[in-house]
Amino acid sequence: MAKQIVRRGRTESSPPSEFWALRDVSFEIRKGEVLGIIGSNGAGKSTLLKILARVVSPTGGLATVHGRLGALLEVGTGFHPELTGRENIFLNGAILGMKRHEIAAKLDEIVEFAGVERFLDTPIKRYSSGMELRLAFAVAAHIQAEVLVLDEILAVGDAEFQNKCLSRIENISRSGRTVIFVSHQLGTVQRLCTRALLISNGTVAADGPPFEVISAHLQRVDEHTADSGLASRLDRLGQGEVRLSRIEISSPAGVLLAGSPALFTFEMSRSDVKVECSFTIYDELGEAVASFDSANSSGNDIIGPEFRCEFTPLLLVPGRYYINAGLYAIGGVMEDHVERAAMFEVHPGQLAGRTVVAYPGYGHMTMEHMWTKVR
Repeated sequence: MAKQIVRRGRTESSPPSEFWALRDVSFEIRKGEVLGIIGSNGAGKSTLLKILARVVSPTGGLATVHGRLGALLEVGTGFHPELTGRENIFLNGAILGMKRHEIAAKLDEIVEFAGVERFLDTPIKRYSSGMELRLAFAVAAHIQAEVLVLDEILAVGDAEFQNKCLSRIENISRSGRTVIFVSHQLGTVQRLCTRALLISNGTVAADGPPFEVISAHLQRVDEHTADSGLASRLDRLGQGEVRLSRIEISSPAGVLLAGSPALFTFEMSRSDVKVECSFTIYDELGEAVASFDSANSSGNDIIGPEFRCEFTPLLLVPGRYYINAGLYAIGGVMEDHVERAAMFEVHPGQLAGRTVVAYPGYGHMTMEHMWTKVR
């Protein structure tokens, strides 16, 4: 719709401007598949789920779903804050298409899964966001639906509940039902899904085995990060009084080798401000490996504009990694935070006379150690 402008009592129309959240998206999901949908923020992933769940109608084309579909798109959707947990289970279940007798038959299972027995007759407005999430997922996961649609369900909640959700999704898929979910947790997508879909700028950029689609996504992210440069990155958080302008990850050996020294050099935009610097190393699937904070290590604030963190030796096994980095003023106020601020690759090297190699699925860190005979 064109924007209306009122000027001196007259109404004028601005030139029409169109933005397609999704365009020319076409795919088929078979019974029993677990499909993970990945992509950058704003790519159109959530819009796609809303179309599948009949929350919004597509401007063109159609989405056909065979069988009952249950969806959990946002925490609190279908809940009334003044109603109790028990009442909201029946309300939410009805919205998802369950009959009252079906909800009653599943009530004990839902309550036990959500872990809200003590608060079942307490109004939802008294629940924490985590409690509300557990209850919402429990209802959606226990309906007898052929298709279950989830949007970033694992982005909220503690580790115990996330593992519980993963186990439930695996059980649902083994029963022959179809699961479709959006997630930024690429490790979860690779572990759980039989297929992945990459959405980019409203179109399907890749469709296939999770490892291949995730690799395509990471390559796009790395290319975008390299092209934009750290100083010009706009997708950052913080007050911005002082910012990271350059990060260099290097080694005296020329390339980063497992078991050899490594230097993480940071440059910031001002030299007259005291800051603390922290960064977290992630593997290429987004799983955190280790975090480092200048305040905890040195006991002193850093005065820029350039400083470094040195590892002697670097105890990462070979592989691709990236860091999220931030600057904090006195008192812990965030000045700057950049995700995927720098990428690097660790190559096989030597530690204590042995070659350090990577064993997929067995961790990312190594340590100097020795085996001895006791008797």
